[in-house]
Amino acid sequence: MDISSASVIGLGPMGHPIAANLLAAVPQLTVWNRTPSRDDDLVAAGAHRAATPADAAAPVILSVLPDVPQLRALLDAPTRAAWAEAGAHLIVLSTTGPAEITGLAEELGAEGIRVIDAPVSGGVAGAAAGTLSIMVGAEAEDLTAVRPVLEAIGTTIVHLGPVGSGAVGKLCNQVVVAGTLGALAEALGLARRSGLDPQQVVTLLEGGLARSEVLAQKREQLLSRQYPLGGSLDNQVKDLNYATTAAAEQGLATRLLPVLLEMSEESVGQGHGQDDHSVLQELYLD
Repeated sequence: MDISSASVIGLGPMGHPIAANLLAAVPQLTVWNRTPSRDDDLVAAGAHRAATPADAAAPVILSVLPDVPQLRALLDAPTRAAWAEAGAHLIVLSTTGPAEITGLAEELGAEGIRVIDAPVSGGVAGAAAGTLSIMVGAEAEDLTAVRPVLEAIGTTIVHLGPVGSGAVGKLCNQVVVAGTLGALAEALGLARRSGLDPQQVVTLLEGGLARSEVLAQKREQLLSRQYPLGGSLDNQVKDLNYATTAAAEQGLATRLLPVLLEMSEESVGQGHGQDDHSVLQELYLD
């Protein structure tokens, strides 16, 4: 498959570094964002700025929007026609629900647009380093066609099954991430209330079995009590709701998920929805 050109739709905290990495791997990269100024540095480095989503038609299109509804909002008739004419393989990197991505794949597949369900993990740091973990739900031939593009942004690419499988894999990941952040919030709350130095406690955690990538990436937010994005708490609530629905559809009686969702919603209710999800620790602090 010709991958001499590709496009990135959505240049938020994850999309921008993903596009920056693709600049080195794809001879012709097109970018589109609702706020065009976010791509100024990418355009200066050689990317083409699409005026509309339809102008971003390419053999490979990566959607780095928050969810499928935001992507659907762009898919008017001219965009669908342009993408279909380009023979587009649409890689959806968003965290979404299995039903949402399979529905989109069926709809666009009928119009000649192949959908690859490929949510990612690794956070902004992984996106910048090109070391994302990519959970793929797709037909084998579709993954083969876009693998060189995925290899430019990630180091772990696992084919979990058909479209929808990637979404389930990412929801499993999100339960672990939210659970780890909840545990860190409670542990550091206990440490502070007990008069321990949080920095020393974090050092101890990093040196033992409790170390994790979550702690490595969120340590400064937890210690400074400053919560620049990262991953927003609003998105964590979205993801945990999707996980709750997926678990119910499989007849799984969850125990941890309801607690994590309740904690996250409580923190959002305190005005922290657009803070990094490590802000959960504020539930335990005065």
